[in-house]
Amino acid sequence: MYIMKGSLKYKYLIGFFLVVCLAIISCKEEQRWIKNTELGEALGTTYSIIYLSNDTLDLRPQIDSVFRVVNQSMSTYIPDSDISRINRGDTTVVVDEMFRDVMALSREVYQKTNGYFDPTVGVLVNAWGFGPRPGMEMDSAQVNRLKTFVGMDKIVLTEENRIRKKHSEIQLDFNAIAKGYAIDRLAVMLDQHTNGSYLVEVGGEIVTKGINSLKEQPWVVGIDDPQVEMGRKLKITLNLQDEALASSGNYRKFRIDSLTGQKYVHTIDPKTGFTRNSNVLAASVIAQNCALADAYATAFMTMELDSSIAFLEDEKDLDAYLIYLNSNGEEKEYFTPGFLEHVRK
Repeated sequence: MYIMKGSLKYKYLIGFFLVVCLAIISCKEEQRWIKNTELGEALGTTYSIIYLSNDTLDLRPQIDSVFRVVNQSMSTYIPDSDISRINRGDTTVVVDEMFRDVMALSREVYQKTNGYFDPTVGVLVNAWGFGPRPGMEMDSAQVNRLKTFVGMDKIVLTEENRIRKKHSEIQLDFNAIAKGYAIDRLAVMLDQHTNGSYLVEVGGEIVTKGINSLKEQPWVVGIDDPQVEMGRKLKITLNLQDEALASSGNYRKFRIDSLTGQKYVHTIDPKTGFTRNSNVLAASVIAQNCALADAYATAFMTMELDSSIAFLEDEKDLDAYLIYLNSNGEEKEYFTPGFLEHVRK
């Protein structure tokens, strides 16, 4: 239908169009985001959650609930948790959906890294003194004996959702992936209760949704300098949007033998059974979920540097930043191209 320019109907349509446009602009200008912040302690560390919404919200009960159910399922520090009961040999435990999710993700990373990520390393974690129980005197003979009880191929999930172990001594430890998974569950909860964007940080592991609408830019996060043992200093800052970030390093998690003064780092090589003093100081991984980012960051602390770089060149769904020492003891950095794009100039 042709409407003659200058006609009354033409002027009416133009006026109507302008009113609609002004209404849309007005609604956009009236959009106000409220910043809600939750701070606390959970999973043996601290957390900080920022979520934007149109109203003031209090999601602390829901946040506490997520931490509670994850802990009850997978915390080795809670005596009556599912994983603790399984580790003690209780074959009646029927594991929940979260436990099954983490098992499946763990097996995926275990297979892709050729066993360098392995949650059955729990018996060695405890023996070296990094678990819920006191450590023991470790030598080559003891390590070789305990390595018998390590390997994801030695456990299965039955059709009844029970864990069957080849050896009763096998100990599961999901601490290198469960924190990331808990953050992913918090993200699911926030998706259900908010209509804005958010940043979830638990012990340095992060998930982001959307952008920081208050500043109209991606969320800005930092990565610690691994050479600074006392206090904190940021090495780099990143822009994150709809992504997860996890980091691993030996610069804070270690213990000193009170008798010998020897330093033992918390990263344990499932292949050798010994703690690994790698030339890699820290590994940070960006992925679509935090559980995988958490697991791969741990794996890259265990793998040889060259192997990690070769792996990352083939694995296009991951981006990583590795800080390491070269043969001269000089600090060097490796970035995947995708990770480098996130770095703030």
